[in-house]
Amino acid sequence: MYKGIEGKIYPNKDQQVLINQTFGHSRFVWNQMLNMLNTRYENNPDLNMLSFSKLSSLLTQMKKEYAWLKDVDSKALQNSVKTLRETFDRFFKKQSNYPRFKSGKIHKQSYKTLERTIRFNHNQKYIKLPKLGWVKCRMSLNHINNNNIKSVTVTRKSNNNYYISVLVECENQELPKTDKIVGVDLGLADLAITSDGIKYPSLYLDRKYKKQLHYWEKRLARRRIQAKNEGIDLRSAKNYQKARIQVAKLNQKIKDTRKDYLHKITTELVETYDVICIEDLRTSNMMKNSKLAQNIASQSWRMFRTLLEYKCLAYGKEFIAVNPYKTSQICSSCGSETGKKPLNIRSFICPECNTPHDRDINASKNIRNIGLGMSLSQ
Repeated sequence: MYKGIEGKIYPNKDQQVLINQTFGHSRFVWNQMLNMLNTRYENNPDLNMLSFSKLSSLLTQMKKEYAWLKDVDSKALQNSVKTLRETFDRFFKKQSNYPRFKSGKIHKQSYKTLERTIRFNHNQKYIKLPKLGWVKCRMSLNHINNNNIKSVTVTRKSNNNYYISVLVECENQELPKTDKIVGVDLGLADLAITSDGIKYPSLYLDRKYKKQLHYWEKRLARRRIQAKNEGIDLRSAKNYQKARIQVAKLNQKIKDTRKDYLHKITTELVETYDVICIEDLRTSNMMKNSKLAQNIASQSWRMFRTLLEYKCLAYGKEFIAVNPYKTSQICSSCGSETGKKPLNIRSFICPECNTPHDRDINASKNIRNIGLGMSLSQ
């Protein structure tokens, strides 16, 4: 089993130049290969698709024609070719769209290297990367075994900071059994509510950073208009780039804080319960309500489910997705239907058994009961 471990790197100026060159060279190889394959198909549609080995041999010829390609990590260029070939395979299987040309105007760039010499130092504060040498880093997980490293992806995000994702091979990570089952209801006032009555509050980070974002987004828009009126390219407009980076830093902070919060909640659930039942929400349909769309989007329900699902798989726990139909309308005690309720009604009393219910906890108990039935029937 493999796990991706994220971290932040702090390259010096020379290393930053080399990383940016690797982004550009990898993008150049991708575009050249894609253009060649398109031309080849236009000239003779009956020809078979070239294999990865043949494309790699073309990369060798390309390095002879463009000698500056040898200045960067060769594995990164080779992986660019491999990714292009895999994208075509997925396209032929109707699993993805047709490959597109890459643009250097996009601020987020990345490349992947597979060199076996990649390793951390003794205290894991530096990582050795091909062509770059030792780069200062800070990882999200300690005690990474150098022998288990399979690949590293280097990324420059829109805030001009550099990150790495280290793919490592993991041993058995199965957690001890607790013989507990839980239902999880997703909401707005509280992000997640368990059938045990535990509520994880929503962060509402978009509200917290609303003023700061608005401040810099206004300046970003004004400086974009000013640069265009003066005929200055946006990539060389210093004031525009300063505002863009500030907006990107705030958005990245919101994203990282939310992701960290979701990781903590999902890890706690997986460690506590053996079977986790969650409602299978159709978020795209729910966001058609313009009054709730922004709040729903800020909750990241899909990310919550994705993290929970893969952690259950990795740690030997059972994940069950339950149809949310009428889970908030049925009494979890007697099973009678209590009818629809407006969102401002947070608690109610069952008219049949007179049991008082918290709306969200009642829904999570129904989710648990349905999930338990699905688990036993398997």
